Amino acid sequence: METKTEKEGQVPKTTDVDAALEYLDREGTTIMTEVDEKALVRKIDWMIVPIMWACYNLQYLDKTLINYANVMGLQQDTGITGNQFSLLATLFYVTYLAFEFPTGYLMQRLPTAKYLGANVTLWGLVVALNSAANNWAALAALRTLLGCFESAVAPALILVTSMWYKRSEQPARVGFWYVGTGTGTIIGALTSFGFQHYESEVFTSWQIMFLLFGLITIAVGILTMIFLPDNPMKSRLTREEKIWAIERLRENQTGIENKHFKIYQVRDCFTDPQTWLIALITVTMNVPNGAISTYQATIIKGFGYTAKQTALLSIPSGVVAILAVISGGITSARYNARGPVIITLLLIGGILGGCLLAFSHPANKGALLAGNYLTNAIGAALPMLYSYSAANYAGHTKKVTMNAMLLLSFCLGNIIGPLTFRDADKPQYLPAKIVIVASTAVALVTTGVLMAYYRWENKRRDRLYPRLEHKENSEFFDLTDRENKEFRVRRRHP
Repeated sequence: METKTEKEGQVPKTTDVDAALEYLDREGTTIMTEVDEKALVRKIDWMIVPIMWACYNLQYLDKTLINYANVMGLQQDTGITGNQFSLLATLFYVTYLAFEFPTGYLMQRLPTAKYLGANVTLWGLVVALNSAANNWAALAALRTLLGCFESAVAPALILVTSMWYKRSEQPARVGFWYVGTGTGTIIGALTSFGFQHYESEVFTSWQIMFLLFGLITIAVGILTMIFLPDNPMKSRLTREEKIWAIERLRENQTGIENKHFKIYQVRDCFTDPQTWLIALITVTMNVPNGAISTYQATIIKGFGYTAKQTALLSIPSGVVAILAVISGGITSARYNARGPVIITLLLIGGILGGCLLAFSHPANKGALLAGNYLTNAIGAALPMLYSYSAANYAGHTKKVTMNAMLLLSFCLGNIIGPLTFRDADKPQYLPAKIVIVASTAVALVTTGVLMAYYRWENKRRDRLYPRLEHKENSEFFDLTDRENKEFRVRRRHP
């Protein structure tokens, strides 16, 4: 059954409700105190956040292992050129992009956690098989498959976050699992340094590295399928706790889960102005992010350092990413101010860091390294966009569609970024560094436009619907944010 499409101002006729409402109708309600809620949130945090962090940490680490493998001799051992190496990064994001909408559909139809865990296991297998790749064709095929399976992780984690947390709680939780980008950088750098001391006539150091992390990822994928709940209703919480977990999310007005795919909600997503503004921000901020994540070790080595020194000098990049993500998430959650946080991170990472990287004298290694490290703050703005998607989109199909659109935009930026690094420009890669500054500037301006649009939309709704009477259980009618006239972006959000 489907919810009828309604024109703005009319009362929607809802015949297909959220799974949470079906559960409440069956199980009833119970009283939750403030103490109960705090204990419940702590329990939920320990139940799902470590698993989400592990998945995202490995997703980032596994896709960037090729960055470390490159300075460990990958190009020489496989006989590929610098341009072919750039194309490997592009192939990953092309298939990542191509699978976003299919994986979004499958994620709605299948148990979310099981689907996520299966994809983690499969990409772990692909990573392990990289240890056997000895030419361009094998690396390209495996990189293509890696993009297919990793495409599920971010939209799945955004969906899981929106199932369990209030809108005010989401930025911090997204930040907690997204910090995996920083921890992944540190783990990758330390592992690369360690394996560069390994010598053997049978396996190269980078082959052992791929095999090790592939096996670890397979194990985490299996654990995800076993321990991560598909939704609050199917979790290991008690009956009373399940009811509390559902009831506390009424204020979100975004629902929890609905397995019916509704085509009108897809149209609603693509005709929503915020969709295209968020997409443009995501593309332009991920041009530098894609370039840095793929070429960071290469950039540092280009300053005149050895492979071992490069591995150690990559560690501060992870530290900067962790600090930027955690501070951005906590600030955004405390002050409900995603937009200003995004602008601050882009100014520090893209403008200041990008300018230091692009325009410092080649002999000034301190300024070049500082610029390189600061650019890692750019990626910390992405969880703010993830939390926009989780908090400001309602209707399950619309949320799934927006998650796919967000990751599609992420892919486009990451496809463009590595292509700006050309063999003809090495070792300075000045044109690529200028692109970092220019694309970040576009993202900054667009973020300002999005903030203005949200303020205007809230005022418009207040003017059109000044005294709405709340409809009982409308939070779980699986209405889109534009169908639900009670829905508002929080006033202290942009």
